[in-house]
Amino acid sequence: MGKIAIITDSNSGITQSQARELGIRVLPMPFTIDGRDYLEDINLTQKEFFELLSKDADIHTSQPSPAEVMDTWKELLREYDEIVHIPMSSGLSSSCANALTFAEDFDGRVQVVNNQRISVTQRQSVIDAMRMAETGFSAAQIKDKLEETKFDSSIYIMLNTLKYLKKGGRITPAAAAFAELLNLKPILQIQGEKLDAFSKCRGIKQAKNIMINAIRNDIEHRFKCNDSIRTKIWLEVAHTDNEEAAEQFVQEISEAFDGYPVKCIHADPLSLSIACHIGPGALAVACTKVLPEGEQPES
Repeated sequence: MGKIAIITDSNSGITQSQARELGIRVLPMPFTIDGRDYLEDINLTQKEFFELLSKDADIHTSQPSPAEVMDTWKELLREYDEIVHIPMSSGLSSSCANALTFAEDFDGRVQVVNNQRISVTQRQSVIDAMRMAETGFSAAQIKDKLEETKFDSSIYIMLNTLKYLKKGGRITPAAAAFAELLNLKPILQIQGEKLDAFSKCRGIKQAKNIMINAIRNDIEHRFKCNDSIRTKIWLEVAHTDNEEAAEQFVQEISEAFDGYPVKCIHADPLSLSIACHIGPGALAVACTKVLPEGEQPES
């Protein structure tokens, strides 16, 4: 069995310290803020980012440079036989497509996974890849399994403000003003490669109920989890600079899904690449099908 390295980017929500504990590598996403270059979780903390965001700093997102990606791969391949690289969704960034191109020069030793996830669901893909590597899967087999199951997850995100969508030109100023006047909270969804509008509601309480019901519908109908088919589910919560509300939401979700075959509820801040577009105060809930335990690679 070859020795496999797992690498992802900071859009997974996995911090540098967590990466060291897990024995994986996390590429920090780069930002340019008021003309100065930053790297997520290297010289830019969540607190510092939201302070700059509140001051209307000029923020631009980017992606790791080709040299940084390939130099990291070369370093890892001195110790490991193969690499599984899990970037953020190809529908939300070109970093996946670029990594696929870079990997062509590595004679199959680098497998780039296009499983179209981000944040807590991308994190789950990393954990699944680690388990499969420990079980004896090759890098190519891990890639195939993660891409085969890429649609087995959902994320719903409630925005607390439309200021940053308006600033980025994704919504008109008139629509933003109207929504804020009526206390409308838009809910976005990620199922696969795109971030789409899902619903809108008045107030946070209604938004939470809509997201919980959406997750319940996915669990029962998309993932066929019912009394006869007890598909196991990971539940995840994420937020932007909203930790106290996220902790409360975890409790509400635990109560809402009491009796369901839920493995655990994991909570994380959303990555800064998302936060810069949706602003602070957002809450998100996600679900992911658990990969079958004890599954062995095909010989």
